[in-house]
Amino acid sequence: QVQLVESGGGSVQAGGSLRLSCIGSGRTFSSYAMGWFRQAPGKEREFVAAISWSGSSVYYADSVKGRFTISRDNAKNTVYLQMISLRPEDTAVYYCSSRQGRGGSVYYTPAQYDYWGQGTQVTVSS
Repeated sequence: QVQLVESGGGSVQAGGSLRLSCIGSGRTFSSYAMGWFRQAPGKEREFVAAISWSGSSVYYADSVKGRFTISRDNAKNTVYLQMISLRPEDTAVYYCSSRQGRGGSVYYTPAQYDYWGQGTQVTVSS
Protein backbone atom coordinates (compact mmCIF):
# COMPACT_ATOMS: atom_id res chain seq x y z
CA GLN A 1 0.00 0.00 0.00
CA VAL A 2 1.27 3.45 -0.93
CA GLN A 3 0.00 6.62 0.67
CA LEU A 4 0.41 9.93 -1.11
CA VAL A 5 0.06 13.39 0.42
CA GLU A 6 0.01 16.51 -1.73
CA SER A 7 0.82 20.03 -0.60
CA GLY A 8 1.65 23.42 -2.05
CA GLY A 9 -1.68 24.43 -3.52
CA GLY A 10 -3.09 27.89 -3.06
CA SER A 11 -4.50 30.98 -4.72
CA VAL A 12 -2.45 33.05 -7.16
CA GLN A 13 -3.04 35.63 -9.83
CA ALA A 14 -2.67 34.82 -13.50
CA GLY A 15 0.99 34.71 -14.44
CA GLY A 16 2.01 33.53 -11.01
CA SER A 17 3.78 30.36 -9.94
CA LEU A 18 3.27 27.50 -7.52
CA ARG A 19 5.16 24.33 -6.70
CA LEU A 20 3.20 21.29 -5.69
CA SER A 21 4.79 18.48 -3.71
CA CYS A 22 3.67 14.91 -3.21
CA ILE A 23 5.26 12.77 -0.52
CA GLY A 24 4.86 9.02 -0.80
CA SER A 25 5.14 6.43 1.93
CA GLY A 26 7.03 3.18 1.68
CA ARG A 27 10.58 2.11 0.97
CA THR A 28 9.77 1.19 -2.62
CA PHE A 29 8.80 4.71 -3.70
CA SER A 30 11.69 4.82 -6.14
CA SER A 31 10.20 1.93 -8.11
CA TYR A 32 6.93 3.76 -8.73
CA ALA A 33 6.05 5.81 -11.77
CA MET A 34 4.27 9.00 -10.77
CA GLY A 35 1.69 11.28 -12.31
CA TRP A 36 -0.17 14.51 -11.71
CA PHE A 37 -3.80 14.93 -12.70
CA ARG A 38 -6.30 17.70 -12.13
CA GLN A 39 -10.04 18.01 -11.92
CA ALA A 40 -12.05 21.19 -12.27
CA PRO A 41 -15.68 21.41 -11.07
CA GLY A 42 -18.03 19.64 -13.44
CA LYS A 43 -15.18 18.21 -15.51
CA GLU A 44 -13.47 14.86 -15.75
CA ARG A 45 -10.08 14.25 -14.19
CA GLU A 46 -7.44 15.11 -16.77
CA PHE A 47 -3.80 14.22 -17.18
CA VAL A 48 -1.20 16.91 -16.45
CA ALA A 49 2.26 15.34 -16.25
CA ALA A 50 4.00 12.02 -15.63
CA ILE A 51 7.48 10.84 -14.73
CA SER A 52 9.10 7.40 -14.85
CA TRP A 53 10.40 5.69 -11.72
CA SER A 54 13.95 6.81 -12.41
CA GLY A 55 13.03 10.28 -13.61
CA SER A 56 14.58 9.59 -17.01
CA SER A 57 11.29 10.03 -18.87
CA VAL A 58 8.69 12.73 -18.51
CA TYR A 59 5.50 13.50 -20.41
CA TYR A 60 3.15 16.49 -20.38
CA ALA A 61 -0.31 17.39 -21.51
CA ASP A 62 -0.20 19.86 -24.39
CA SER A 63 -2.05 22.42 -22.28
CA VAL A 64 0.80 22.67 -19.75
CA LYS A 65 3.85 21.95 -21.91
CA GLY A 66 6.45 24.65 -21.48
CA ARG A 67 4.83 25.97 -18.28
CA PHE A 68 4.85 22.99 -15.91
CA THR A 69 7.80 20.81 -14.92
CA ILE A 70 7.56 17.47 -13.16
CA SER A 71 10.51 16.14 -11.20
CA ARG A 72 11.25 13.72 -8.39
CA ASP A 73 13.66 13.18 -5.53
CA ASN A 74 13.63 9.50 -4.66
CA ALA A 75 15.81 10.08 -1.62
CA LYS A 76 12.98 12.20 -0.20
CA ASN A 77 10.13 10.06 -1.57
CA THR A 78 8.82 13.21 -3.22
CA VAL A 79 7.58 14.22 -6.64
CA TYR A 80 7.15 17.87 -7.58
CA LEU A 81 5.12 19.87 -10.06
CA GLN A 82 6.56 23.31 -10.72
CA MET A 83 3.95 25.53 -12.35
CA ILE A 84 4.71 28.91 -13.91
CA SER A 85 2.72 31.34 -16.04
CA LEU A 86 -0.46 30.07 -14.43
CA ARG A 87 -3.77 30.75 -16.13
CA PRO A 88 -7.33 30.83 -14.81
CA GLU A 89 -8.02 27.63 -16.74
CA ASP A 90 -5.41 25.87 -14.58
CA THR A 91 -7.79 26.20 -11.62
CA ALA A 92 -8.57 22.72 -10.32
CA VAL A 93 -7.88 20.19 -7.61
CA TYR A 94 -4.52 18.61 -8.39
CA TYR A 95 -3.95 14.96 -7.58
CA CYS A 96 -0.77 12.96 -7.28
CA SER A 97 -0.84 9.32 -8.39
CA SER A 98 1.49 6.34 -8.48
CA ARG A 99 1.91 2.83 -9.83
CA GLN A 100 4.68 0.29 -10.22
CA GLY A 101 6.90 1.47 -13.03
CA ARG A 102 8.66 -0.42 -15.83
CA GLY A 103 11.87 0.97 -17.27
CA GLY A 104 11.33 4.42 -18.67
CA SER A 105 7.59 4.04 -19.05
CA VAL A 106 5.25 6.88 -18.23
CA TYR A 107 1.49 6.60 -17.87
CA TYR A 108 -1.13 9.21 -18.70
CA THR A 109 -4.59 7.85 -17.99
CA PRO A 110 -6.22 7.65 -14.54
CA ALA A 111 -6.98 3.95 -15.03
CA GLN A 112 -3.26 3.18 -15.26
CA TYR A 113 -2.62 4.35 -11.70
CA ASP A 114 -3.23 2.41 -8.50
CA TYR A 115 -2.76 4.97 -5.75
CA TRP A 116 -4.02 8.53 -5.34
CA GLY A 117 -3.54 11.40 -2.94
CA GLN A 118 -6.35 13.46 -1.49
CA GLY A 119 -5.71 16.43 -3.78
CA THR A 120 -4.67 20.04 -3.32
CA GLN A 121 -6.62 23.04 -4.60
CA VAL A 122 -5.03 25.45 -7.07
CA THR A 123 -6.98 28.62 -7.84
CA VAL A 124 -5.77 31.12 -10.43
CA SER A 125 -7.56 34.45 -10.65
CA SER A 126 -7.53 36.78 -13.64
